[in-house]
Amino acid sequence: MAIDELLLRLAIAFVALLALTRLMGRKEISQMTFFNFVSAISIGTIGASLAVDPSFSIRNGLIALVGWTFFTILLGFLDIKSKTARYAIVGNPIIMIRKGQIMEHALRKARLDLDSLNSLLRKKNVFSISEVDYAILETDGSLSVMKKESKQPVTKSDMNRKQPATEVFPIPMAVILDGKVNDDHLKSLNLDRGWLNQQLEFAGIHSIEDVFYAEVQKDGTLYIDTNNDRLH
Repeated sequence: MAIDELLLRLAIAFVALLALTRLMGRKEISQMTFFNFVSAISIGTIGASLAVDPSFSIRNGLIALVGWTFFTILLGFLDIKSKTARYAIVGNPIIMIRKGQIMEHALRKARLDLDSLNSLLRKKNVFSISEVDYAILETDGSLSVMKKESKQPVTKSDMNRKQPATEVFPIPMAVILDGKVNDDHLKSLNLDRGWLNQQLEFAGIHSIEDVFYAEVQKDGTLYIDTNNDRLH
């Protein structure tokens, strides 16, 4: 391919992609749903082929770009007008934590493990699942979090409330994940399985296998989430 033809293709591809992306709207880059992801990859692939593939004519490349853009705009219109189409195209948000309880079936549905869930929570400045009232996995993969009332930021009306209990540990730490004890975390907290079993007994739980997630809090208490999802 001659240099002048390559430069011409690059210029046409750049201008066409910029113009068509603006036509599709800001939602295409602000929300990376399944649909937007597929759309972006496809348009990018077509644009790259138009720019550097000499066997791909400029005419066919532009037709492909315009056609895919039209298809994307049409599905976006259906997304707005039809709830059924919206569910088929982008899916629905998934409640991962409901009233402080982890929804195990929701984790499986989203193909998300507890470590990934904790990672998403930390990005929201939440370092303990026990602080969360509701957590919803949005269609773009982000996590929306509503903290429990007692864990929400202090306002002027809260200034006269009593001070929290003395902290025993610097950060909450998980000691049971998917029914399995994390002995390394217990050891780092200077705790053992005897203490853990005692705390479970106090909570009326007689088997570690009945626990989906357990976390030692900063005040030394144990937050427990059992294997049974509680739908309220």
